[in-house]
Amino acid sequence: MSELLRIENLHATADDVEILKGVDLTVNRGEVHALMGPNGSGKSTLANVLMGHPAYEVTEGRIIYQGEDVTEAAPDARATAGMFLAFQYPEEIPGVSVVQFLRQALTNRTGIDYTVLELRLKVMEAMASLGMDATFADRYLNEGFSGGERKRNEVLQMAVLEPALAILDETDSGLDIDALRTVAEGVRSLVAPERGFLVITHYQRLLEYVKPDVVHVFMDGRVLTSGGIELSEQLEADGYDAFRATT
Repeated sequence: MSELLRIENLHATADDVEILKGVDLTVNRGEVHALMGPNGSGKSTLANVLMGHPAYEVTEGRIIYQGEDVTEAAPDARATAGMFLAFQYPEEIPGVSVVQFLRQALTNRTGIDYTVLELRLKVMEAMASLGMDATFADRYLNEGFSGGERKRNEVLQMAVLEPALAILDETDSGLDIDALRTVAEGVRSLVAPERGFLVITHYQRLLEYVKPDVVHVFMDGRVLTSGGIELSEQLEADGYDAFRATT
């Protein structure tokens, strides 16, 4: 497997408060990585820093994506290069349909000016593969969507945009067990040899469906340790404080 993302000794602050305190992590193509940690550990900060959110300042370290240093790259440049962030709380965009949004996003991603028909066919194909109702495409983006629909829409975006690196920030937040299974199975269907995933979560239940290759325990702004799915099982049984006490 070839390296897709390498994070080296990454430190970052927000409002002069250090949140990331030396993150080291590598994701290879074809791999699904899970990042597990308690509230306030810096997981969402890491996701935002990886995408270049302007509210955070990188003070030390590097982000290497597809062999290029993107530490100082603008968010749109990272997105165009194939980095994707699925939000914990996707925003509503009234007046903009799902298919209109995806047409603009895909044009920006690929540089190809798709016609409405070409894009609609691509979206319909993706929706069919994900088991989504075709009427979903003409609804305004996230307006009136349930929590599960918002998260399925994020999976649809991944299916259409085909990012090389997909970062999912607590995509299981607020989902009941049926919606969680649907979203997780959609994510799993997108796993491919050329693509990598970083799945951020509190809970082991998502990982039962996503089946990560590597699990990272993330606390106090850094990765404490990494291993297999047994780490998530240990956290589920013993909690984060017990884990911290043994490291």
